[in-house]
Amino acid sequence: MHPLLWALLFTAMFSLTIYSIAFAQGSTPTDDEVNQIAKKLYCPVCENIPLDACPTEACRQWRDQIREMLSQGKTEAEIIDYFAATYGERAASDPRDKVKAYLVPIVAILLGAAGLVSALRKWRKPQAVRPAASASEAQPPAQMDDYVARIEEELRNRD
Repeated sequence: MHPLLWALLFTAMFSLTIYSIAFAQGSTPTDDEVNQIAKKLYCPVCENIPLDACPTEACRQWRDQIREMLSQGKTEAEIIDYFAATYGERAASDPRDKVKAYLVPIVAILLGAAGLVSALRKWRKPQAVRPAASASEAQPPAQMDDYVARIEEELRNRD
């Protein structure tokens, strides 16, 4: 009877060990739980297709990875942050750095508008050139006087 008691004790211990391992793993996340997170991520292969609607193999692998991370006890925010850090901000539907994502375009638009206003002010109608006050103020250089004098003398000699 002694070996029978040991066999029963061993069987009971083995059963409890298996039960505790299965209990520690918890329940497998449902497709709805996976898709709730997957709809907040975008496909790495296709343009602008949410992960939950994309039929590619890469998306299936990502959904499996989400399922595994959920079963490990990770939160939705941790999973999305992981994918954004691993595959780039393009993977997440909501930008991680909201200040940079929303403030930079606004600042760029304001700077562009200020540059446009500045350029339009410079393109005003050109001002008319003011005439010289008198003929005595606008004297030609001495070389021009010699040149003009020679031309006039040559014209007189031709006649």
